[in-house]
Amino acid sequence: MSYLRFDKTLMTNLEESLPREILRTNRSGAYHCSTIVDCNTRKYHGLLVIPIPELDDENHVLLSSLDETVIQHGAEFNLGLHKYHGDNFSPRGHKYIREFECEKVPTTWYRVGGVILKKEKVFVHYENRILIRYTLVDAHSETTLRFRPFLAFRSVRQYTHENAQANRHYDLVENGIKTSMYPGYPELYMQLNKPNEFHFQPDWYRGIEYPKEQERGYDFNEDLYVPGYFEVNIKKGESVVFSGGITAMQDTAELNDLFTKEVEERTPRADFKKCLINAAHQFLNKQGEGSYILAGYPWFKCRARDMFISLPGLMLSVGEVEKFEQVMNTASHAIYAFMNGEETHLKVYEMEHPDVLLWAVWTIQQYAKMVSREVAKAKYGTLLKDIMAYLTAGKHPNMRVDENGLIYSEGIQKAITWMNSTVNGRPVTPRTGYIVEFNSLWYNALRFTGDLLTDFGCNELIETCTLIADKAGQAFVDTFLNEYGYLLDYVDRQMMDWSVRPNMIFAAALDYSPLNSRQKKGVVDIVTKELLTPKGLRSLSPKSGGYNPNYVGPQLQRDYAYHQGTAWPWLEGFYLEAYLRIYKRSAISFVERQLISFEDELTCHCIGSIPELFDGNPPFRGRGAVSFTMNVAEILRVLYLLDKYNY
Repeated sequence: MSYLRFDKTLMTNLEESLPREILRTNRSGAYHCSTIVDCNTRKYHGLLVIPIPELDDENHVLLSSLDETVIQHGAEFNLGLHKYHGDNFSPRGHKYIREFECEKVPTTWYRVGGVILKKEKVFVHYENRILIRYTLVDAHSETTLRFRPFLAFRSVRQYTHENAQANRHYDLVENGIKTSMYPGYPELYMQLNKPNEFHFQPDWYRGIEYPKEQERGYDFNEDLYVPGYFEVNIKKGESVVFSGGITAMQDTAELNDLFTKEVEERTPRADFKKCLINAAHQFLNKQGEGSYILAGYPWFKCRARDMFISLPGLMLSVGEVEKFEQVMNTASHAIYAFMNGEETHLKVYEMEHPDVLLWAVWTIQQYAKMVSREVAKAKYGTLLKDIMAYLTAGKHPNMRVDENGLIYSEGIQKAITWMNSTVNGRPVTPRTGYIVEFNSLWYNALRFTGDLLTDFGCNELIETCTLIADKAGQAFVDTFLNEYGYLLDYVDRQMMDWSVRPNMIFAAALDYSPLNSRQKKGVVDIVTKELLTPKGLRSLSPKSGGYNPNYVGPQLQRDYAYHQGTAWPWLEGFYLEAYLRIYKRSAISFVERQLISFEDELTCHCIGSIPELFDGNPPFRGRGAVSFTMNVAEILRVLYLLDKYNY
């Protein structure tokens, strides 16, 4: 039995099946995302969603969905599902679903009378092409399949509505058609692996609704264009493959072989870890000569901080060193472009935030620990030297090294930390001055540089780092540690933020810390008491003012709640690392219990992955992006740490 499997009872209950989503990517920016019953509930959903750099920097929905109809003896059974006004669903094809599973690829079984039809979907790696294979498992009479494509040709942040500008023209290609609705868009090739009939019957399906957007306070309905439908006969035991892509299949007879080849390359989602590994692969994005890590799906791009935090967990923890090095090669060019004040074509965003270079140092540190110190020194020693020389010389535009060795950053006017929600252009959580995780990372970077670059010809830099670290270590304790045993979140002259937030956990988790063992335990204890949930660390203690744990409602309401009590799984990765440092082998059973609740999530939201954040109060519902990179990465890294302790 498949690890990710849902039976008829759940699939036919829309209250249970619609919240569960499925995501597939091609590892070069394009994706397919929908619900497990193939009813789109977000404007970001679609069968074929691709970047079109010639238009803009957004993804675009070309093929929204594909309705299938089984025809026998003149009777039509439509397997599609769309939501319309008034909570009306049509054509309610979900009632024919008997089972869904996702071991290698999403697979749905339908039963219509004596017909059993299996549908499988796969996204071709590094190509903007979605393949859907239909296999007639059983039938007692002549059977015809009809496919009706729903086209959008719009940005994921917009909607399309019936209009006279949409181009209805199409051209016949081998076993299919090609069409493009608007200038600037590529042609969409829709082809089958065998001869078929295309019936040109253009129409708009009006008032399709997306309930997830309605929940989020956005517009939530659009019209989709259907150019007509394909009809093809199918025999018992035969497979018909549909291809949707922006290039033509020159020999459509090869579609079935291509589908089989793509399936064979997939790692079975047979357990918790393999599901996370598959999810990790989906974040890799190769464009041109660059390799990136997307911060999440369906709307995030490559954010520098997220990339550096995620790299060790996504790749090193599962032994994919070569992929790590490919991404780091791109990231290194982006780092040098930033430090040299140069324009760059690289699509790495938010490099200017003060902690980004410190996270890059942490990433190199993990490579040294998980691969080899000597290889790390050879590959990244120069990069590490240049980063630390840049920072210690005070060249960063928003990072000042003070006399006490601590770093000071301005965060009143612009959000500069990972707590980056803004309203009317101003940070909701304006963290500024001496910021606790910035200075934890700073101290760690200073000590690690001195440690790794010994005998690397960097004596002057090492002496500078050691001198600053000696001062910063004592200043850190004097500045942040309060009489209650936890760390202030930030200190700006006379202003001290006493809120209990999770950012203090880094001081207990990093390899080099200015805290002693007793102080680390005090931090871990208060985080355990006030911030720990089954789904991650709360971004604010319930005892602190402004606690708002539910990430729901319109954009403004969600912005105010984003970091005011919501729970974040990636933070728990560092918490569990700190817990293992303090309690060592006796902590293993506790860490394993904490991971159980994340395993439960693999069947609740985006199948096989972890969403962006959770409500901070029970029942801890998943919210935000359907699949979030740092969460997957840190859980994988914790599994790696557990393996090390179990050896």
